[in-house]
Amino acid sequence: MPADFQMPKLGLTMEEGTIVEWLVSDGDEITEGSAVLVIETDKTETEVEAPISGRIRPSGAVGDTFACGEVIGTVYADGEDVPDGPAPAGAAAPSGPPPAEAAPDVAAPPAAAAAPAAPVAAAVATTSTGRVIASPNARRVAAELGVDISTVAGTGPGGRITSEDVEEVASGRAAPATAAPAAAPSPAAPVATTSAPPAAAAANAPATAAARQLAELLGVDLAGVPADPTDGRISRDGVARHVRALLAGGAAAAPVAAGAAPRSAGTGGSAPATQPPSETIRLSGMRGTIAKRMHASLQEMAQLTLTMDAAMDAVVADRAARKDAGNAPGFTDYVIAAAARALRSHPRVNSQVTDEGIALLPEVHVGLAVALDEGLIVPVVKNADRLSLGQLAPETTRLAEAARSGSLTPDEATGGTFSVTALGMYGVDAFTPVINPPNAAILGVGRIRDELVVENGEGKVAKRMTLSLTWDHRVLDGAPAAEFTQTICQLLADPSQLV
Repeated sequence: MPADFQMPKLGLTMEEGTIVEWLVSDGDEITEGSAVLVIETDKTETEVEAPISGRIRPSGAVGDTFACGEVIGTVYADGEDVPDGPAPAGAAAPSGPPPAEAAPDVAAPPAAAAAPAAPVAAAVATTSTGRVIASPNARRVAAELGVDISTVAGTGPGGRITSEDVEEVASGRAAPATAAPAAAPSPAAPVATTSAPPAAAAANAPATAAARQLAELLGVDLAGVPADPTDGRISRDGVARHVRALLAGGAAAAPVAAGAAPRSAGTGGSAPATQPPSETIRLSGMRGTIAKRMHASLQEMAQLTLTMDAAMDAVVADRAARKDAGNAPGFTDYVIAAAARALRSHPRVNSQVTDEGIALLPEVHVGLAVALDEGLIVPVVKNADRLSLGQLAPETTRLAEAARSGSLTPDEATGGTFSVTALGMYGVDAFTPVINPPNAAILGVGRIRDELVVENGEGKVAKRMTLSLTWDHRVLDGAPAAEFTQTICQLLADPSQLV
């Protein structure tokens, strides 16, 4: 009998996923373990493999968000008839970009809203399989603005198309690119600037699958529910707030007025800009996730930060010797190795606050913050305390490259028990890092600087680096936090302990 194809749960923290692209067409034969679609989670974009073999009938549309376990398609075994009828929205052929109409919740502008054509400026970035390289947010923006993403030239890492690239084409500030330079694009009318009435805008706003289910259950018209300003979608919490306001007879249930963004409990929304902005960057996709999580982190934890200087002369000398041998780790690798060993000696720092209390975690998995154009992602070095410095450095390099190329797997971006973030390369000495939930602490790494010190009555120049530890005061007090940081400094003073 037919089997449900469900949104998978890729990691303990994953709650929902957004369909970015179907890699198969309606009725295609799929085999167990083959890539079927691309989804975006709160951590990364990844391919989903078929759990069984058979013929696929997609039902989830590109751009829609589904909770883990929700049905997004059906797989029919050999000999079973696939029902006739039009292919569901979003079940596009794998070789082309998702069409604007694939996401029925997003109102695409008319054809006249396209930007004026110009001579070809660049080629579209594609993979060897013909897939356009674009961020999930860029695909959503392209659908909203009616831009064919296959004509957009990417300026991100590796030619990846960003939402800014799409907006440049839509506004006419950039010319569309094409994978076939000989074909001249046809001219189009200027971009329409008339905004839709508030009610129409709310009706056309996309909504998460959970929001639609709750609205259908309660008989709520989504046209009256304000969208979350962080990502432009109506959330389940938004529907719940709307219903509570209706029951209370309050005015909060009314649609948001044009030009005014509703306040969001998740990101601390603010008043309109004090002057007409030159540009507005939507808090959506990765940027929206970071905004929500960091705001929630500061709201839910009692965060304090201390700073401590570490002597780095021995590390600088050790790295110089390794550099001559052709295998020099980065300075942050030394810090990660030292922090991982310090976590073994101070298990209270390697913990999480749960409903039952403070959970001490037996395994040490250190996250490394990596900056991307779209925001920040934290790949995780698993069992970092068991790796020598020589083993750890190649792993951090591999994870950082995978993060920048968008090829991190969900497992590589989840499960961290502690995080390290570095700003020393920008000339920063000390800063206040924000804890990455559900961790209990995070370590900030500053630059290595020359400092005049006095030893045995004589002055000399020494290498120093400031470490900034932010910790959750619910988990541990200042003294044990300082002792943990001291242990890291002691290990850095003698890097032979990291081998």
